[in-house]
Amino acid sequence: MYKYFSAEEAVKVIKSNDRVYVQAAAATPQELINAMTDRHKELKNVEVCHLHTEGKAPYAAIKFKNSFHVNSFFIGANVRHTLKEGNGSYTPIFLSEVPLLFKRNVLPVDVALIHVSSPDRHGYCSLGASVEAILAVIENAKYVIAQVNPQMPRIHGEGIIHISEIDALVEVDTPIFEHHMPPSTEIENKIGDFVANLIEDRSTLQMGIGTIPNAVLSRLKNHKDLGLHTEMFSDGVVDLIEKDVINSNYKGINPGRALATFLIGSKKLYDYADDNPFIELRSADYVNNAANIKLNPKMVAINSAIEVDLSGQICADSIGTKMYSGVGGQMDFIRGASLSEGGKAIIALPSVTAKGESKIVPYLKRGAGVVTTRAHAHFIVTEYGVANLYGKSLKQRQKELIKIAHPNHRENLEKDFRDLM
Repeated sequence: MYKYFSAEEAVKVIKSNDRVYVQAAAATPQELINAMTDRHKELKNVEVCHLHTEGKAPYAAIKFKNSFHVNSFFIGANVRHTLKEGNGSYTPIFLSEVPLLFKRNVLPVDVALIHVSSPDRHGYCSLGASVEAILAVIENAKYVIAQVNPQMPRIHGEGIIHISEIDALVEVDTPIFEHHMPPSTEIENKIGDFVANLIEDRSTLQMGIGTIPNAVLSRLKNHKDLGLHTEMFSDGVVDLIEKDVINSNYKGINPGRALATFLIGSKKLYDYADDNPFIELRSADYVNNAANIKLNPKMVAINSAIEVDLSGQICADSIGTKMYSGVGGQMDFIRGASLSEGGKAIIALPSVTAKGESKIVPYLKRGAGVVTTRAHAHFIVTEYGVANLYGKSLKQRQKELIKIAHPNHRENLEKDFRDLM
């Protein structure tokens, strides 16, 4: 009844000049990617689109530049080299709007490569750990190939599709990509303390993956009745859910549920999310929609940055002209939290880079991208404190930001501040 093929047979449908979309994050369909790449001699000018993917991206190798071109909506480490080498490009876009590229047929998709759980007795599969934009892709792609994996968790929410929506099925039995976080550093713990002090009981949280978010979460054990409405979450929230610190009872939208668009973490996280009605994954145009986010009272958005200038402009996607990541969902949540009743938009970052260069700068590097504008910036947090920029003039902002810069750089920033006036 079901249409099972080998990976090699399934990807034969991909033709030269096709556009292929690959499901993202922990749901990256590695077997299908490998089979597609193995056809490189037969293919020319195939555009491979995706957000951040886990695992290997063999199609992104420069030796296959005539066969594949990478179009990233968020740049992961496995494809970052393609921009410099010329076999890849980056499309700047808010995560909330990525599904619209396919719903509006801005980027028609020929083939979708997805990763799903085994079908249940009714023929329904779960898209598992990543919903992001993939529902819109499935609805509009000419052909859908699914890697079917009994190890993929079945997660509640929108990411349930019937097997009739899939054109070819490929059986695999492989672990889901895991991401293990190192312990937080002393600096990150200090930042965590400052951020945690900004979070009130009954707040709803958005935060990404990383040692700073983990440091914040580890300091919330005495908080009460927190909610979760976030682009993604990792292992750090599980203990808080189990302790009833996060129960989502006071959210304004999807109350009683932890809402995200993808998960990435350890097997512990995936096992916890499997068939857990408390956790819902929905498409990014719902989860990251600022109109939905703002409905949560005391919405707290916690994001990071590469550098922040003295006027409050926030660069989070590039190092000068070198693209590093992407716009992602930062602005979606910064705006949503800002519009929320009692909401707080927070940018948390160490005061210096690993090389000791200040991340609080008089002006952004040449070519740096402004992901969050100075008008959207509210709280900036480093290990030296909190700068509240909301309602502050440019002169006031500069003084606030210099206070939380590393002491080794404050004198130069003061001089630059005077030169800027």
